[in-house]
Amino acid sequence: MATSSLQQPPAKRLDGKVALITGGASGIGAATAKLFVQHGAKVTIADIQDSLGVSLVGELGAENATFLHCSVAVEADVQRAVDATVKKYGKLDVVFSNAGVMGNPISGISEVDYGVVKDVFDVNVFGAFFTAKHAARVMIPAKAGSIIFTASAATAVYGDVSHAYAASKNAVLGLSKNLGVELGQHGIRVNVVSPYTLSTPLALKTLGISEKEKGKADALFSGAGNLRGALLEEEDVAKATLYLASDDSKYVSGLNLIVDGGYSTTNVALTETYKKLFI
Repeated sequence: MATSSLQQPPAKRLDGKVALITGGASGIGAATAKLFVQHGAKVTIADIQDSLGVSLVGELGAENATFLHCSVAVEADVQRAVDATVKKYGKLDVVFSNAGVMGNPISGISEVDYGVVKDVFDVNVFGAFFTAKHAARVMIPAKAGSIIFTASAATAVYGDVSHAYAASKNAVLGLSKNLGVELGQHGIRVNVVSPYTLSTPLALKTLGISEKEKGKADALFSGAGNLRGALLEEEDVAKATLYLASDDSKYVSGLNLIVDGGYSTTNVALTETYKKLFI
């Protein structure tokens, strides 16, 4: 008797593909590396967190993943990561430019100085430029590829994060749009995934919240969100990235995929103030 299609194992959406993930040793990057491997990809994890990167490769298996020390603010590091990936696996199909920093939680423009802005832009903006440059270098001859950037819901709603972080993520979005026009002529897709705030190690560190208090952070972000009964997790962003990396999105380019439960479409300040004053 023929086996029912409902009993077939799920298709591996990245079977045979090779991916490079910057900032891949923890948070969204690590969740994405795990999901990509589950879907058949070979993955290079590029990060400055050596011990976490090596540990993740041990979890995923050396036959599936490689770790390389890489600071995306240093172009030579990015170039080496791309070249090493191509040397080991023979090609590069997907680049997820995910490495980023939030910087100091500065509230006012008068507190901003060059050092604060430079630190954020070196990683978030220059890192994105370098990653895209070297991804394009190997993808253009292949006439195919998918480049994905991590931005933020701060590309659609404003006032919740520091000026430096908001400016950097909007710069990444602008880069992706312009780059998509250029690289589309070579069959390369360029997209952005923009998540709402979630309890990544980076976010917790920036907010001064310990890993032990992650539940409090989850409650904060869930309570401030728009979509009730759901909590955004790293795996959810990984799934959105998987879509943009896979052939399921073969005609999707120039998209800012906002994963925020509708947060950026909503402003409840007037309603909440009315309730306080009149109800």
